[in-house]
Amino acid sequence: MSCDNREHVLVIKLGALGDFVQALGPFQAIRQHHRSAHITLLTTSRFSGVGAGSGFFDEIFTNVPSAWWHFGERLRLSGFLNSSRFTRVYDLQTSRRSSAFLRMFQGFKPEWSGIAKGCSHHHNNPSRDLMHTIERQKEQLHIAGILNVPAPNLEWLDADVDHFSLNGDFVLIVPGGSARRLKKRWPVHKYIDLANNLLLCGLLPVLLGGEDEKDVLDSIHLGCSRARNLCAKTNLFEVAGLARRAVGAIGNDTGPMHITAAVGCPSVVLYSADSNPGLCGQRGEAVKIIRRTSLVDLDSKDVICGLKDVKGR
Repeated sequence: MSCDNREHVLVIKLGALGDFVQALGPFQAIRQHHRSAHITLLTTSRFSGVGAGSGFFDEIFTNVPSAWWHFGERLRLSGFLNSSRFTRVYDLQTSRRSSAFLRMFQGFKPEWSGIAKGCSHHHNNPSRDLMHTIERQKEQLHIAGILNVPAPNLEWLDADVDHFSLNGDFVLIVPGGSARRLKKRWPVHKYIDLANNLLLCGLLPVLLGGEDEKDVLDSIHLGCSRARNLCAKTNLFEVAGLARRAVGAIGNDTGPMHITAAVGCPSVVLYSADSNPGLCGQRGEAVKIIRRTSLVDLDSKDVICGLKDVKGR
């Protein structure tokens, strides 16, 4: 429990990666609006490092219940919420899960920006679920009195990537994505074809992904042995560092592509009918969205043309 006399503000953003990146503008706006406040970010452990590195928060709390029946975790969160003297909460997750946290406050209820029933600053636009995440969060903060919400600024998200020894021009390839939504993924054989065509253009394909995407990256590497496979070898700061130095980035609608786009790397993002870029599409200075009803129908040459197009803007 903090013992200072500053205003205490809580910001809730649990994930996922793309949503977290698109919340960085609102994070900055909240910090600018509450310049002298003690601001706490409630998030998951995966994003604690990025939250701390942003400089927008005084405290990061990650003991979020992973399921409603985890009574001990719920008790710890309830104790934290009720001992921290929060006077305002910005729920940028705006889910049923995060809205339920309002009910954990006993007695005094803080001002609450979000969609929780009975909250003080309710984002009650009936079309909110049809808005892009960035516009939706801007409107939510406007209702709460924050009128200036900048685009995400990731100047601070960077790392030394010399240890990867990537000499010459390279293109980041991000072929993973949710294992529960496989229709969002461009097929592996298409990525193999893309990687080999990039080599013919004098560009080194660099494969990025997490441990849970190892099978996909290993299969592409098997079909293009000259590609560099950095599976599970990069943190989010290094992803940004690589993107700042890459010729471009090509990948599915997945979290790391939000980072590449936001740091200014020419990015080509592949969408199927299974997700809508109008609601959650990557934003940045040089982004091209290629969408097909089925990604099986997308040819690698069209993707390379897309990269040339976005680089030429």
